[in-house]
Amino acid sequence: MAELLFDGDLSLLRDLTIAVIGYGNQGSVQAKILRENGLNVIVGNVRDEYWRRAESDGFKVYEIREAVRRADAALLLVPDEVAPEVYYSEIDEELRRKSFFILDFASGYNIAYGLIKPAPSADVVMVAPRMFAWGILERHRLGLGYPVLLGVAQNASGRAWDYALALAKGIGAIGLPGGAALKSSFEEEAFLDLLSEHTYIPLLIASIIAYFEVATKIYGASPEATILELYASGELAEQARAMAEEGLIEQLKHHSRTSQYGQLTRIRRYYDVIREIVESEADEIWSGEFAREFAEEKYSGMILMNRLKEIFGSSDLVKVERKLLKAIKEGKLD
Repeated sequence: MAELLFDGDLSLLRDLTIAVIGYGNQGSVQAKILRENGLNVIVGNVRDEYWRRAESDGFKVYEIREAVRRADAALLLVPDEVAPEVYYSEIDEELRRKSFFILDFASGYNIAYGLIKPAPSADVVMVAPRMFAWGILERHRLGLGYPVLLGVAQNASGRAWDYALALAKGIGAIGLPGGAALKSSFEEEAFLDLLSEHTYIPLLIASIIAYFEVATKIYGASPEATILELYASGELAEQARAMAEEGLIEQLKHHSRTSQYGQLTRIRRYYDVIREIVESEADEIWSGEFAREFAEEKYSGMILMNRLKEIFGSSDLVKVERKLLKAIKEGKLD
């Protein structure tokens, strides 16, 4: 079993200046929790609305290069597709002037595929939350931790794993009930993250769309009742919560026998087809084929992604969904 760790030593970070690079969803949450834990935090960002937001939240904000110059550690929390440009234009030169630095990533992608090759004098660590930023904030308010994957790509100081654990504690992941850090690697995190995004998540969404179309267009079910049954009631979210807390199969005990039988027998029916899809996607990820594909998409200006957003965003399901969710929220139907 991979090693699970439940606490870290914050004293390792007490005398350091930590720069959070990028004040988006993860950046803003992690910066706030680090500060609440008594650490010296500054923000590096371009001069946009996020710069202003960081200032209004009480942080000292600098241009990215200046923030790195002032810091002993940096959390690079910008999107994967812009991180290499940010690193080489604003960070790399500053790191090469320092004899000690901790560079932290929340994703393994750019290190795993060699898109960023940090200065050899730096400790390069990964503290990758397995949760959306809003979920981290909600759990933090409740005094709870959350799971993270840890990795070390460069251990220049000899203490990189200790610094990774300290950062995990600093951002509220460990040292609290429900928190755990699993020793992993940049390569494993990138592979598993992409495999989730390429298989069970799109398979789930595709099955929901197909269900909606069959139920409403062939069998005449009302679109509103169909969407409620599928996910808008929140039952799907509760099932996912039960999986996380009790286990994938164990949570079936909360379902009727009819439901249990239907689910268990259909797992067998779908498994072979889905296994082939997962194997094919895993091969594309592991070989680097997807990284090349995504790089080409980025350089094209995200033409395909934007087109697909437009297509799926204008579907019948989404049109009904918007009206239904708005009506439920406001307690009235226009």
